[in-house]
Amino acid sequence: MQSRRKLRFRLVVSFTLFGFGLSALFAFAALNIRSRVEDQLVNASLLDDAKYANHYAQEHPEAPGPGSQLITGMTKSDRTLYKAPLAWQNLADTNGVHDIIEQSEDGDQRHYKLAVYRENHIISFVRYDVTREELGKQQLLISVIAAVFLFGLLSLVLGLWLSRKVLKPVSELANRLRDFRKAGKAEPLAPHFADDEVGELAHALDEYSARLTAMVERDREFNSDVSHELRTPLAVIASTTELLQGSPDLTEKLSERLKRIERASRQATELIEALLLLSRAERRGPTRGETTEVGKVAADVIESQRPQVRGKPLTVELRTEQQVSVNAPASVLSVALTNLIGNAIKYTLEGSVQVVVGNGSIEVIDTGPGIKPEDAERLFQRGVRGEGAGGSGAGLGLAIVRRLCELYGWDVSMRPRSDANGAIASIRFS
Repeated sequence: MQSRRKLRFRLVVSFTLFGFGLSALFAFAALNIRSRVEDQLVNASLLDDAKYANHYAQEHPEAPGPGSQLITGMTKSDRTLYKAPLAWQNLADTNGVHDIIEQSEDGDQRHYKLAVYRENHIISFVRYDVTREELGKQQLLISVIAAVFLFGLLSLVLGLWLSRKVLKPVSELANRLRDFRKAGKAEPLAPHFADDEVGELAHALDEYSARLTAMVERDREFNSDVSHELRTPLAVIASTTELLQGSPDLTEKLSERLKRIERASRQATELIEALLLLSRAERRGPTRGETTEVGKVAADVIESQRPQVRGKPLTVELRTEQQVSVNAPASVLSVALTNLIGNAIKYTLEGSVQVVVGNGSIEVIDTGPGIKPEDAERLFQRGVRGEGAGGSGAGLGLAIVRRLCELYGWDVSMRPRSDANGAIASIRFS
């Protein structure tokens, strides 16, 4: 997903572009209207002057024509028209104002308007030099462009101020939400905001937070109640198996079965304790103060999983390269290792499962069907099951392992083996 600019940035840019565009449009319209109106007025004035000069020449034939630095004029008859400039002679038959551009003697172009009026064989010419007028238009254009940029800058400053003022309640709402996340306790947001759109959003967030809090509390209470109630029958099973194992006439086969029942009962008890710890820790933080030796827990887990090995050409080996201890309850570590080692044994039909402890981590290396690199992270999602031998279950084991590891700051991962078929599951404690 492409990253988006902040809302404040988009507001400032939009306001600035709007102000700049509106100023530019107004300036363009003003210049265009001014040019059109001025051109029409000049043309009308020149034509009136030419008409006046024509009538004046008819009444005073010997009087000189009008003239100044910008306006010059002459009046000719049909007989003396040849004395007028050639370009003017070609326009003598058409009354009106004409735009003419000529090359001067010094090589510069001269732009002027020529008003022609013909009446009673008298032709009057009035010439108006617009070169200076064009220079004035250029200066006006530069001034207008500077004004447009100035208004654009003012729009930017105003946009910054307005965006800060408009978005201040939104930023305050976000800051309060962050403070609630740090404090771990949600307080009502709506009383801190005015009765506007932001206040309405805060009220909706309060309602949503209340529903979520109630739902989470119900789930936690249910988990706590179920876990607590399961302890009683498990305690009965554990005490009964302990009494039966002390019977003098107990056969070896029956003793082995009782040991399996005892291990299963202990695993169930550890799982319940881990789930209770997980539920409580999500509210109050992880439980620490208990040092657990990783190698010892791994050995107990391997022994509890040996019944799964029966009938398979499979060896399970524990190799301790370095003693590793963690500051966490043994039940938490046991649940995590039971899932990793149990999965390795379940999915490996033949070969070996090696559990390596050392260098601040534990690795479970198997020779099973392996996993795809792109599926390594997906296997830790709830409801995702592995494919292969014995691929049954609800797909919750690795998800629970991930939650426990995140709670205690451990890094759990899976990856395919590079030297052979199989997978490597590891937990790094440091």
